Amino acid sequence: MEKIVKRKWIKQIVDNRSAYVLLLPFFVLFAMFVVWPLLLTFLLGMTSYNVFEAPVFIGWQNYINLFVNDEVFAISVRNTLMFALVVGPLGFFLSLFFAWVINEMPPGIREFATLVFYAPSISGTAFAIWLLVFDGDIYGYLNSLLMKINAIAEPIAWLQTPKYMPAAVIIVQLWISMGTAFLTMRAGFTTVDRQLYESGMVDGVKNRWQELWFITLPAMKPHLVLSSILSITAAFSIEVVPTIMTGSPSVDYATQTMMQTVRDYGLVRMERGYACAMATLVFLLTLGANKFARWIIDKVGG
Repeated sequence: MEKIVKRKWIKQIVDNRSAYVLLLPFFVLFAMFVVWPLLLTFLLGMTSYNVFEAPVFIGWQNYINLFVNDEVFAISVRNTLMFALVVGPLGFFLSLFFAWVINEMPPGIREFATLVFYAPSISGTAFAIWLLVFDGDIYGYLNSLLMKINAIAEPIAWLQTPKYMPAAVIIVQLWISMGTAFLTMRAGFTTVDRQLYESGMVDGVKNRWQELWFITLPAMKPHLVLSSILSITAAFSIEVVPTIMTGSPSVDYATQTMMQTVRDYGLVRMERGYACAMATLVFLLTLGANKFARWIIDKVGG
């Protein structure tokens, strides 16, 4: 039996050799720029490596230190999970909702609205405009507004007070999250076959919500999967926004994320082995979250 299966497998390769030849350049590039860096990161995570000296194998010591001795990393894990649990799902559903609403708009207005929602993601560090909103003196837009309506008596240092800093980072991160995930959703809505809606009416679909759940979303599952991957990956790799908004490290490490800690150890302290161990954990958490999101999306329309 095993010989028969092996022969069939070899025959399939021979029959499809032209396709494999065409795919070979992709596989080579994928191995060079994805598989090899991931493997190297994992291997270096089990070494003591400071760039200036050859790596020294130390086994699981870096991982033990991360979980047992590194309080800052524990805080960064907690903050990253908090940001991921809020920004990831909320950004995904906001992208889906706005893409759905915009898809129902007339042509012309639809394209303009798409540009408006997509623009923050291509504007670089333009989100720094939010520094004016959260400015800690009386000239900050938020403080000025709240003082005018007598909601507060004196200015609040939004970006230096640990109680408010995470909320400010989440708001800004959500603002720039209408990026590729949102654009993917928009493309997904435009690819749904209109005949499916006619068939749905015959089968008993009675309103727009049923139409969305039983027809539209199942038809665009590939787009949902890609959008979820992009949203979750962006959520776990949050770094630039908290660095610019609250600094790195922030006050009491209130907005310290795993990627900020990885950059600190990898590019400032030059403890590359330790940084690689952190990066491996970030990858595993992201992979697990993506697998869970894929499982949830498979339930859509059921």
